[in-house]
Amino acid sequence: MAIFGFGQMIQILKKNPKKIVFTEGTDARILEAASRLLASNFLHPILVGDEQAILEASEECGFNIRGGEIIDPKTFDRMDEMVEMYCELRKKKGVTPEQAREVLLNANYFGTMLIKLGLADALLGGATYSTADTVRPALQLIKTKPGNNIVSSVFILVRSRGTGDNEVLAMADCAINIRPTEDELVEIAIEAAECAKIFGVDPKVGFLSYSTFGSGEGEDVDKMRNAAAKTRIKAPDLAVEGELQFDAAVSPRVARTKCPESDIAGHVNTFVFPDISAGNIGYKIAQRLGGFEAYGPILLGLNAPVNDLSRGCNASEVYSMAIITAALA
Repeated sequence: MAIFGFGQMIQILKKNPKKIVFTEGTDARILEAASRLLASNFLHPILVGDEQAILEASEECGFNIRGGEIIDPKTFDRMDEMVEMYCELRKKKGVTPEQAREVLLNANYFGTMLIKLGLADALLGGATYSTADTVRPALQLIKTKPGNNIVSSVFILVRSRGTGDNEVLAMADCAINIRPTEDELVEIAIEAAECAKIFGVDPKVGFLSYSTFGSGEGEDVDKMRNAAAKTRIKAPDLAVEGELQFDAAVSPRVARTKCPESDIAGHVNTFVFPDISAGNIGYKIAQRLGGFEAYGPILLGLNAPVNDLSRGCNASEVYSMAIITAALA
């Protein structure tokens, strides 16, 4: 039984408060979420942008951000240090100090460099710009963790059972890698499973396909079967099955017919999709028709937590994703 509790995350953060950067400081949704966080004491927001513009926007919207930290790239007192560090990180590209200074006036790059300087623990952006604009600075400056070759993503889906607990699922990769290779799928599966544990899920990983244990043929079937086998070798303690059709993955009755020898089939809660099309469609079907709340995309594989918001997000989703992002730190 998986319990999805922000309460547990908040208790952890109260013991060890984190600083999170919001790169769109004048956005009303960001301001509302920041005001809620400031009223709490377990997470310290840093708003990037022109201070006067942010204060005027918060006053106009009626949100109290007194006590919050606002950093304007144009007046940042450690900009010279940041420029020097940026040039060092991008020296293979031959970036000049003038070019670095110009790039760092962009909130997404500036906010990411605040993490590199140790002034923040995590970053949340993308309320007004694309996923690529969040991921690109993170890849260039924070980079992937040792042993990781890619950044991937997972959505956490939550649905109330009506009995005081929640059904929690993880779905990957639904937002970043368009057509992952076998080895990339292994990395996606392991990272998604580790993330799922944070949300109380005991991960049972299923590599999804249009085939169950060889009932169909094709390159995509081989890819998912091989990726599942490689994952079992790389993470022997992880419960992994594949390739599986979705019905065999989630229905014990179907699993008894299609793959009776499997203990995992029929009980999968961490789903690995063959490509971004299947993943994006899959999580949105669960969200819109299945009654699940979707949290994400949660970015995986980076040296520090950086997450992307949907441009259609609301303030409540910003608040929730801020807690999730900080908890990953």
